[in-house]
Amino acid sequence: MNDELVNRIESNPKYKELVSKRNGLGIKLGIFVLVMFYAYILVIAFNKELLSTKIGDGVTTIAFPIALAILVISFITTLIYVKKANTEFEDLTNQIKKDVKDLL
Repeated sequence: MNDELVNRIESNPKYKELVSKRNGLGIKLGIFVLVMFYAYILVIAFNKELLSTKIGDGVTTIAFPIALAILVISFITTLIYVKKANTEFEDLTNQIKKDVKDLL
């Protein structure tokens, strides 16, 4: 890639904004999901009785719906990131491309 193009992109304030927003959102969502997963594992390790509580007809324990909720929430966080990437991040990327199109 052309060094002038790279320097121009990296010095573009919109590029810095894009990197900042993308990294910030990714880190926040990632930490949120990791905290959920590790909290569940810690409950399994230190309070098995809580998760072994029977619900409904007495066959299913409370651990199953909690694990299912964690998976659904993880999927939702992925959807949040994808929506942001396809709207706000994509708009910034297109603006950056427009700013440097004379070097392409």
